[in-house]
Amino acid sequence: MSRSIADQTVEELGGPGSVLTRQRADHEQLDRLLHELDGTTGTAQERVLRRIDRLVFSHAFAEETVLWPVVRRVLPDGDALTRQVEEEHQEVNELVGELETLPHEDPRRAAALSRLVQVLREDVRDEEDEMFPRMQAAVDVEELRRLGRRWQLMRLVSPTRPHPTVSRRPPGNALSGLPLSVLDRTRDLVDAGVQHAPARVAPAGQVVSRGLATVAGWVERVPAARRGDGGQSTSR
Repeated sequence: MSRSIADQTVEELGGPGSVLTRQRADHEQLDRLLHELDGTTGTAQERVLRRIDRLVFSHAFAEETVLWPVVRRVLPDGDALTRQVEEEHQEVNELVGELETLPHEDPRRAAALSRLVQVLREDVRDEEDEMFPRMQAAVDVEELRRLGRRWQLMRLVSPTRPHPTVSRRPPGNALSGLPLSVLDRTRDLVDAGVQHAPARVAPAGQVVSRGLATVAGWVERVPAARRGDGGQSTSR
């Protein structure tokens, strides 16, 4: 039976540049953030959630764009494997979107947050214990390193916020990725500025952030953004 990538050395994973090493590093960072999230409330919770969002959404988009087509190509049940993880990614999108609308005093918030943590941990285990060891057995080390370079580049230009109506597969994710990334990352900068801006300036920044969110919503609703492999949308 294949060994989980969690139990392998960096050398066994293909070196520092291997996509498996890069993936595991992100998973370890996510684990630290989830521990940091535990027990937080109010604005402290929001700050940690924002950091989780920035990590998780760019990571998942790069997986769906770069890695899952390879898994579908090299594994006989690759479509089923990637679809399971895509469904987990979709649920994360929906849960984060829900959390953004729920006040801290809303009793539904704790349940949504608990489910988010559960799905994120399940996603890591599905990838590290099953999908990645099988992909590792099907491709050579040089391809793992090539995929690592492509994955890292895509991760740097990927969206950083939830977009639950966008397809999890090409062509929808590829067509919408760049405009959503520009909008999300601009909004990240605006929101960071609002946190440190004088009180008289903050409302203007909030208006700009909401405007960027509106434009992102328009991009999400473009029909091409919802199309997946074979012309079928894999968003929910």
